[in-house]
Amino acid sequence: MKKVLMRVAMVGLLGLVLAPPHATHAEVDDDGDHDRARDLYEHGEIESLSKIMSVVHAQVPGDIVAVDFIRIDDTWVYRFQVVASDGRRRIVDVDAGAGAVMHGKHGD
Repeated sequence: MKKVLMRVAMVGLLGLVLAPPHATHAEVDDDGDHDRARDLYEHGEIESLSKIMSVVHAQVPGDIVAVDFIRIDDTWVYRFQVVASDGRRRIVDVDAGAGAVMHGKHGD
């Protein structure tokens, strides 16, 4: 059941990032994150969300429960909230351009 839910969540997130502009209306996305991420992906400036989620799953065990797309300094960052099997919540920042988990000040 957990794997099915993760697949549904991944497909949903990917759909939001790659959806046509008319599908991500302001009522759904007031700050334009999905449109911005899609445009950056289409121009080759960031990695795909599915690739980045694979990196997070490989390095941080647990369930992804939330994803934000933010700018830190000059870097586009996917910020994941991951809940481990023991119930602990971790924040994991991934450099969207490099597709790598960030460590230190703004990372895990």
